[in-house]
Formats: sequence, C-alpha cells, structure tokens
Amino acid sequence: MAKKFRWAVIILIGLIISFDTGNISYAADEVVKLTIPPEVPPALNRAGGANVIVELETVEKIGQLSNPLSPKVTSSDYNFWTFNGTVPGPFIRVKVGDNVTLILKNSAGSKNTHSINIYAVTGQGGGADSSQAVAGGKTSFFWKALNPGIYIYHCATDHIPTHIANGMYGLLLVEPAEGLPKVDREYYVVQGEFYPAGKMGSKGLQIFSKEKALNEKPEYVLFNALSAGGKMEAKVGETVRIYVGNGGPNLTLAFHIIGEILDTVYPEGSMDSAPRKNVQTTLIPPGGAAIVEFKVEVPSNLILVDRAMSRAIDKGSVAMLSVTGNENPQIFKPLETGAAGGH
Repeated sequence: MAKKFRWAVIILIGLIISFDTGNISYAADEVVKLTIPPEVPPALNRAGGANVIVELETVEKIGQLSNPLSPKVTSSDYNFWTFNGTVPGPFIRVKVGDNVTLILKNSAGSKNTHSINIYAVTGQGGGADSSQAVAGGKTSFFWKALNPGIYIYHCATDHIPTHIANGMYGLLLVEPAEGLPKVDREYYVVQGEFYPAGKMGSKGLQIFSKEKALNEKPEYVLFNALSAGGKMEAKVGETVRIYVGNGGPNLTLAFHIIGEILDTVYPEGSMDSAPRKNVQTTLIPPGGAAIVEFKVEVPSNLILVDRAMSRAIDKGSVAMLSVTGNENPQIFKPLETGAAGGH
C-alpha cells in the first residue's frame, strides 16, 4: 500500500510544473506565450480553462520616437517605460475559465516603481494594488478569466498618466470558450500619445512633459511606437483580424483603414454583443479596444490611420498592411491616372 501511494505522489508531481515566485510556489499547466507587436500568439486549441502563468518585466529604456512618414526629420531619443521592452507591451492570450497567475518583475535598472492594471480582472484595482513592484522587485497575483473580450492593460503607479504616456500599456485577449472564428492572419496594434518636452524631432534625450499632457497636446501619436516586430502582410483572398487598442492616455482613436472596408467590428472589445458589419471607421476611447475583421480582395498597401487626419499625417498615427497577389480588375483597376500623390 505504501509503495502504491509513493508512486501516486511521484506521478502527480510529474504532471505539475512548478514556478518559484519567491516565498510562494505556483503550479501551472502551461506558460502563456507572449508575442511582440504586431504579432499575435496562436489560437488556444484546448477545450476548457487551464492553470496558466503570465510573466512580465517592466523595463525603462531609451528608444526613438518618430513619425513613420518622415522618420529622418522627426526622430527624437526618448526615455520609454515599457512592459518587456516594447510599446505596446506583449500580446497576452488566455481563455475563459483560465486560472491566471500574473508575475510582474521590475528591472533592477528601473528608476521607478511599476505595476499592472488588467481590465479583464475582477478584483481590487484590476491587480494594480497587488502588483506594485520596486526596482529589482517582484510581485504576483491570481485572477480568474471570467469574461471574453479584448482588454487593455497598463501601469497603474502614481502618477498614472505619466506611466501610460511613457508607453506602459498593451492588450490581453480572453478567448470565448468556443474560441474565435478561424482567420488566415491576426495582428495587433495599439495607439499611444507621447508628450516629450521638446518639439517633434528635437535632438538630445527627451523626457515626458506633464504640462503638455495636461493640455492634451502630444507631439507624437503613434501605432506600436517601439517594437522590432515583423511587418503586417497578407495575400489576396485571405481573411485578416486586427486587435486594435488605444493606450491613451487622453485622445479617442477614430480607427480607419484606407482602401478597405471593415467587414466585421466587435466594438469596445465585446464578443457577446452582435458585431457591426460593413464599417468604415470605428471609435475606440482611451483605455478601450476593438476587434476588426476583413477579407483582402486586391493587392495594395492598406494604410491604418487615426482618421483625425492631422494625427496620421503630421503626428505619426499610421501603419501599413501589405497585400500581395493577383490583380482583380472586376473589383478595382486604374483607368486614367494623373500626377503622383495620394495614399
């Protein structure tokens, strides 16, 4: 009997992956795969919830702010505050019913305390109160994924607008139990505003200007401001899903794709409400997110913009999805072209 009991214990231990978080050990079935923008982790092809671990690190680093339409004349060095070294932070994908342990480490090189507030969390501060991590420190909390949708996360350490405006935000997807409809491509973009002390393109290291932020007058408004992720690409005939977030901290995003209709939109990240069909522009408030889906039918460079057009052209809120494949003159063809220009 004792021998059988011993073997049962050994087998049980063999099924558990332990993660040491200081004084507490957590057991998990899987570690959540994180991806840098604009990439998205693959769909969770499992029947139900699981015990999962999400590990993030807050990192303060120097990078470049620039308008992608004119990078040579608009670039400035900037002191970004980040999750895992990118702005936005990594895309996090979990499923309804998951038991999530969130572990937040703050890099030893940080000069500030950092934390995380996840809008999908039901609990005090969305986890912010439990996750305040000093430089070199580590915090953790448990939460259960109850509601499907696409959610913002951000740092919630005083002064909160400063942490957000320096780049501390990202998106977390809670997949519904049945998963999402299959598409050929998935991407991830988040808009954020930046308020450096100097003008756009100023030389020397720029730091956050609280005065500009209070007046809601950013020098830059950018999609995926600091990321070494790959390009957004698709082929004619494919279906594309883009998770779109607005980190803020202040402005509303009027999301539009030049040269494409949004076939399906899940506004405000809701998956339980009926989606909207055939949408030209969708509004995303600061701290909000949406899911847009469409089929690409002709080759083109699709331009993602904030349709508050001065932000797109002059402040940088623009990104590109490159579509390759055969022309389809039944849908689009030039007839008599003029001078070079346009989008």
